[in-house]
Amino acid sequence: MNEFSLSIDNTLFDITEKYPETIEVFVSRGFPQMADKEKRNNFGKTINLKTALMLKGINSESFLNLLRETVAGAENSEDVTLQNGPVQTKTELNGKTLNIMGLLPCPVRIPLMEKFEKFARSYTDKTGTALNYQLQAASLGLEWVEKHILSIESTEDLPDLFLSAGFDLFFDEKKIGHHRKSGLFKDMTGFKSINTDFKGHDILDPEGHYSIIGAVPAVFLVNMEELGDRKKPESWEDILKPEFENSVSLPIGDFDLFNAILLSIHKTYGKEGVEKLGRSLLEDMHPSQMVKSATKKGNRPVVTIMPAFFTRMTGGKGPLSAVWPKDGAIISPIFMLSKGKKQKELQPIVDFFASKEMGEILAHQGRFPSIHPDVDNKFENDKYMWIGWDYIKTHDIGSLIIDCMALFDKSSRVVTL
Repeated sequence: MNEFSLSIDNTLFDITEKYPETIEVFVSRGFPQMADKEKRNNFGKTINLKTALMLKGINSESFLNLLRETVAGAENSEDVTLQNGPVQTKTELNGKTLNIMGLLPCPVRIPLMEKFEKFARSYTDKTGTALNYQLQAASLGLEWVEKHILSIESTEDLPDLFLSAGFDLFFDEKKIGHHRKSGLFKDMTGFKSINTDFKGHDILDPEGHYSIIGAVPAVFLVNMEELGDRKKPESWEDILKPEFENSVSLPIGDFDLFNAILLSIHKTYGKEGVEKLGRSLLEDMHPSQMVKSATKKGNRPVVTIMPAFFTRMTGGKGPLSAVWPKDGAIISPIFMLSKGKKQKELQPIVDFFASKEMGEILAHQGRFPSIHPDVDNKFENDKYMWIGWDYIKTHDIGSLIIDCMALFDKSSRVVTL
């Protein structure tokens, strides 16, 4: 790892500055500040990894190993996504190029890229068509999307295939949402059935525009030492109860997952539910306060809501207990958008991303359940909370997210210094 050695004494800023690929790990594990460059400069420079993990009740050895694995994977892979150029082979190209873009969850990005690079070279050898692809880490988030997707005005210049989780980008009429109504995209996955884990959820787009290949589920991590005499929360309804006000850490920096949580709470519990969720948020604190309060129980979250993948880091040790909500883990779908008019050229690429092999990488290495019918997602619990296509069809999702965020902000008890 070059001259910089990862240790619990490094500041969060130093780690993410040296290894940007670790930003996604921090954000998804409950450090939303790290998604923002300015906050990384301010927050990250004043707290080291040891203190940050102690405040969250996270096993330092497991977390440090995850960071090292993430860095090692990035360094050892031939990362063509940084080259911003087409894949070239010995085959004489026919002058055609397909543009593939997207944001991949950090835990599975490296193995997915390794497989896709081999596929891309084979595809070009067989067809003579070059694949120009940028499949970046989801930690780049909104900034990358704004630069590479939202700035595009012509439908011709949009990627031929695009992958990402979330709702805002795909359904906001001011973003990609209006292209859906125009029939630009087509679901080419051809699933006749879906994984039984999603039975009854009608997760396939009934209008046949958007493909879904998997999902990011949000679950609870409960600090039993902080719980006190309260009953351990078992559902989203429990999280909204008065006893958990000012006690919950939410993945606000993970826009895709947080928007899914806001929309799901709004659908099930209405505006009042969103307000209650805001009141559950643990107070934001200045880094200096966090450091000084490391030994005070009242300043640690009782419940941390996070992607299921990161519950692995507890190792079954210590006071942290993972809870799969009995009313279902809220999911942020992993969408795939493909231009219908290029189906012939795109079909092999769609088949690759929708394959059983890719589904198993999502499910087994990232704990992102696949909808492929032949994948064993290996979850003991498989109940999900999904807003559904009827809800999407009958609401202006872009405006609704803005309204829900305003309600959430107004009711949350945020301390600004």
